[in-house]
Amino acid sequence: MELIRGLHNLREKHRGCVATIGNFDGVHLGHIRVLEQVKAKAIELGLPTTVVIFEPQPREFFDGENVPSRLTRFGEKVRLLEAQGVDRVLCLTFNAQLQKMTASGFIENLLLEGLDVKHFVVGDDFRFGCDRLGDYQMLKSAGQQYGFKVVNTQTFVVDAERVSSTRVRRVLEENDFELAERLLGRRYRIAGRVMHGQQLARQLGAPTANIRMHRFAAPLRGVYAVTVYRDQKLLGQGVCNIGMRPTVNGTQPVLEVHLFEYQGDLYGQLLSVEFESFLRKEQKFDGLEQLRKQIFNDIEAAQTYFAQLK
Repeated sequence: MELIRGLHNLREKHRGCVATIGNFDGVHLGHIRVLEQVKAKAIELGLPTTVVIFEPQPREFFDGENVPSRLTRFGEKVRLLEAQGVDRVLCLTFNAQLQKMTASGFIENLLLEGLDVKHFVVGDDFRFGCDRLGDYQMLKSAGQQYGFKVVNTQTFVVDAERVSSTRVRRVLEENDFELAERLLGRRYRIAGRVMHGQQLARQLGAPTANIRMHRFAAPLRGVYAVTVYRDQKLLGQGVCNIGMRPTVNGTQPVLEVHLFEYQGDLYGQLLSVEFESFLRKEQKFDGLEQLRKQIFNDIEAAQTYFAQLK
């Protein structure tokens, strides 16, 4: 799969495709249904598939710290799209320049000049352009004028309710991992590279692999029993805390995972943490000794959870 960053990197070889556009946060079963629709038409027309996404996502640009939590970081999203057999991902930087693009400019610069779209799959509630004049009917009219087809995305329903990123986010915030799996088509994971931390957990007798969240606001907060993968291969089971670490006055969200009976250097490695069961909320303790006791209580609780599954 080819990742194209920005309109300025589009070349003649990228013109002529079947395309869709959206945040694709989580790449859930609703998204997968759309991608299947795009791929089927691409096979019929003998054209490549192109998925257009934004980074940051538009609401992250407009809402700042008040933005809703996010299901997938950029790298995870790209890997999930690649796993679905997408040929190309065009990532548009959502900035002040893109914000100012008019609806007609969007059609001309992206769909016509940039991609030369032959078939465009989009939701009928899709709005675009700084003036918010761009909608499904405008796209249909442009398609009729310039010779490309515009069709609706296909809605995917589970338990009589539409599958959406908002719904998946709500389900995860309720720690309903079974329903989340039914909406996503897989167990929920957060991936990232292991960074150097304060090594406080090591001093307390339970070393952890630290994954910084950067701008990513996760839908989960607390302590969980988890399964950890490296390069899609099982690395082990453990207990994870995701949050701000209030006991040590943390200022940035961090995912910390302790692997049972694991010894080795994981710095710089890409891990995927799969969430199995919620254990407790994150809390602030009076001191490090109280924190140390709770860490080992959490380890025991997670081990008990996994033992019950055998």
